[in-house]
Amino acid sequence: MKICVVGAGYVGLATGVMFGKLGHDVICADIDEARVRMVNSGKSPFYEPSLEKELGKLVKSGKLRATTDALQAAVDSVFVFICVQTPSLPSGRINMTPVKSAVRTISKALRRSDDFKVVVMKSTVVPSTTDSVVKPILESSSGKLAGTGFGLCMNPEFLQEGSALKDSMEPSRIVVGSMDKRSGDMLMRLYSKIKTDKIRTDLRTAEMIKYASNSFLATKISYANEIANMCVRFGIDSDTVLVAAGKDPRIGPLFLTPGLGYGGSCLPKDVKALRDKARQEGYSSKLLSALVGINEHQPVEAIWLLEREVGSIRGMRVAVLGLSFKGGVDDIRETRAVSLITSLLSKGARVVAYDPMAMPNFIKVMPTVEYASSAAECLAGADACIVQADWSDFRKLGRKEFSKMKSPVVVDGRRCLDPKKVKASGAKYLGIGYGYGPV
Repeated sequence: MKICVVGAGYVGLATGVMFGKLGHDVICADIDEARVRMVNSGKSPFYEPSLEKELGKLVKSGKLRATTDALQAAVDSVFVFICVQTPSLPSGRINMTPVKSAVRTISKALRRSDDFKVVVMKSTVVPSTTDSVVKPILESSSGKLAGTGFGLCMNPEFLQEGSALKDSMEPSRIVVGSMDKRSGDMLMRLYSKIKTDKIRTDLRTAEMIKYASNSFLATKISYANEIANMCVRFGIDSDTVLVAAGKDPRIGPLFLTPGLGYGGSCLPKDVKALRDKARQEGYSSKLLSALVGINEHQPVEAIWLLEREVGSIRGMRVAVLGLSFKGGVDDIRETRAVSLITSLLSKGARVVAYDPMAMPNFIKVMPTVEYASSAAECLAGADACIVQADWSDFRKLGRKEFSKMKSPVVVDGRRCLDPKKVKASGAKYLGIGYGYGPV
């Protein structure tokens, strides 16, 4: 089957590689010429080693290629997946400009072709978008009716950055929302080789499933952070509390690790977008508003822990390890590092930062911050350290690195370090939700 994927970002490239591995012919279309060149050379435009390895194989075999000509790519394909970004506007509403642009191009392809094509929305959009925004553009510009002249489906993604290909090939579920049986059946057959639960719905239900899933994950993370913030003030280690709570099958252990808040391209954006959509319909979600507030506050907890231990941090040199929104990726979208460093600077601290992969992206956002070329260099001469992202490299830090600090105080903002090992290296360990005595 010939498949066009519009958008070669995380979702688009993971989707394209997945279908290529399933034996289909895939062409990824993107307006970014540099990104297209990278894909055609077998290189991923973002840090995702396992995805890049498979991408290289598919490009070499001719099963996948990239182009800037989305129109022709759509004309030549049976399925056209829309995988462009839907970034947040200041109001929290999603920016539909990339989606509308892609849809207009696809509608021209529908007009040029006599074949029945299935247009699949995979970009995350709020409920009613596919039928009330995408469908009218496709119909008016193509001169065809959805359901007879072309198919229209909503197929949300449930990927985690860092494991995008694995999550595509081994998904927890596949949701196919369609406005007509024919296009839904065609999309289901496209996924026939992937063995998992498959759920058939209408368009709006499929859109809502994505938001319901991400809002719950944000809720669980925020719950863990609230419990952790209380535990540290009670002199209790939240790790024991949350592990025990996670043993309850109604709760489960995943996403119960406290930290500095959630970031990335999905959770912050989706929580705000769903809240905004609810407001448009006359409903004010107290839960979603609380999630936003908790997440915005959480980086301050790391600074509170540090000040609780050392007093004022004015004039102190603070090392920040990890600038991506989580370890293992170079994505800095909604990273907590920005608000953390901003708060440190506002309190008069001097910041030196390091990240194994995300520094080139982060420097564009905060160019005046001092950057180090390694974790060891970042720690040398520092009065304190805050671990912001859970890179595996940081777990290997020990006496050799911490001994070069002026005052080895380590605030583990992701609870990714072993407190015993940190203490054994001669450093003072402070962790989010790690209680060592009442306030």
